[in-house]
Amino acid sequence: MNNLISRAKELLESKTVNVVIGYEAGPTGLARPAFITDSAKADKLIYDERCVQNLAVYLTKAEVKNFGKMAIVARLPVMRSIMMLISEQQVIGDNLIILGISEDNSLLDIASISVMQGYIDKCDLGNPSKDREILAELNKMTPEEKFSWWQNQFSKCIKCYACRQACPMCYCIRCTVEVNQPQWIPVQANAHGNTEWHILRAMHLAGRCISCGECGRACPVGIPCHLLTMQLADQVWNYFHVHAGTSDKMNSVLSTYEPNDKESFII
Repeated sequence: MNNLISRAKELLESKTVNVVIGYEAGPTGLARPAFITDSAKADKLIYDERCVQNLAVYLTKAEVKNFGKMAIVARLPVMRSIMMLISEQQVIGDNLIILGISEDNSLLDIASISVMQGYIDKCDLGNPSKDREILAELNKMTPEEKFSWWQNQFSKCIKCYACRQACPMCYCIRCTVEVNQPQWIPVQANAHGNTEWHILRAMHLAGRCISCGECGRACPVGIPCHLLTMQLADQVWNYFHVHAGTSDKMNSVLSTYEPNDKESFII
């Protein structure tokens, strides 16, 4: 992608940014995150179907913030994640330059956060089609069948927390699972604790998940935990008509009350 490389070199040579966060080919050919600080190394940047990681996860890391002003390669899920992080005051929009990537892998002209918002508004913000199909099948099940299906999935969990680490919205310095006075979630992997962890994580992401699917992709034992947060993303849209990551001034869905909110969830 010559346009991306040229733009990255231009930004670094002019000292407009101190680092470009993008993708490079790893030793096995897989794409991995790249942190380019020298314009001479910008030729390492790639963008193709291998580039799936949500790079926004690095924006809240202290060691990355220490670089200073950043440019980041951002497809739609990354842009939406950035919007959420700005709205939650975890990232300062003025410290970022967005190297947007369109659906056809072209470099977008994203001059500001407001321009990025305009681009997001024109996109399909629903869950990816492959996940919609799976969710549709799950929603045909009875509550008992769904509970049994998820219990079978959770039984594989080894409590490695790769799902948390891959998620841009899981940026807490200390997670609830690491608090032991009191002990909220059992440390060991067991049926009860695994269920508690995945429900806790899903609820913390309600109204905040941008459906990138990174949590499920990162799971080493193949638990489709992304379906939980995507299901809640559907519910947030159905009840409150809100898609996460569409504005840099979003309110928290779970802590914002409107007099006209639907109350059909109350039994």
